[in-house]
Amino acid sequence: MGKRRSIEIPGLQHDNPIPSASQIGPFLFSGGIFGKDPQSGQTPADIEGQCANMFANIRRIMDAAGGTPDNIIKVTVWLKDLTYRPHVNKEWTAMFPDAHSRPARHTFSHNLPGANLVQCEIIAVLD
Repeated sequence: MGKRRSIEIPGLQHDNPIPSASQIGPFLFSGGIFGKDPQSGQTPADIEGQCANMFANIRRIMDAAGGTPDNIIKVTVWLKDLTYRPHVNKEWTAMFPDAHSRPARHTFSHNLPGANLVQCEIIAVLD
């Protein structure tokens, strides 16, 4: 099966000693992926900016792992307010435009820390 490998993304480090993602063999699981901009270190105040950054961060993680969004099989999303779901859906359909080939997704309401309005985690199977 292989040894576990931590995936780290510069600028997206967690406050705790947790990698952005972990991989064993073809299986990749992420930690929490927020809407932080890794270059500036800032989190936009608005849900649109946070969603755009979160989906860009998904791409960064998949790229660092040697995969693409096509390898993602499940996404779990937490929203501070479920009325933000259309903003997630906008980025979702941009990343996964084929309605017949999208990952499973489950969205929950959660009191996220600080200014975070959205967070997700992914599960992927790499080639």
